[in-house]
Amino acid sequence: MESVVLNDKSVYPHDELIFSIIGNKSIFWQKLMRAIHEIYPDAEFVWRYYNDGKSWLFRSILKKKTLFWIGLLKDTFRITFYFGDKAESLIEQSDLPDVLKADFKNGKHFGKFRSVTIVVSQAEDIDSAVLLAGIRAALK
Repeated sequence: MESVVLNDKSVYPHDELIFSIIGNKSIFWQKLMRAIHEIYPDAEFVWRYYNDGKSWLFRSILKKKTLFWIGLLKDTFRITFYFGDKAESLIEQSDLPDVLKADFKNGKHFGKFRSVTIVVSQAEDIDSAVLLAGIRAALK
């Protein structure tokens, strides 16, 4: 998996910097932010520098629950969701592409969790991310 950029702790991510890194994928970033804000108006968006990975990551939080994480890559970004095993049936029954369902089902366990990661390349990736955010929000 490609490394995230934004490795300088002293440079806080702002829209101009973000868009200069992700280039023409900026339209997908904006679409995702609009959709999450419309569906979850109480969602918070937070940038934080993590020393363990030596990079800035973007986190969307809803009522103390992390919906997803975003790391910026050169010319795009990746969105990662973490789910416990109880999400498996919701993911399997969803309209997600089969490749994402398989990624979750066969994914490596991190303790009690598995991840689903989308490297954004097309509009359908944002639709999948919004669907995964809905599944994440619905879980207790």
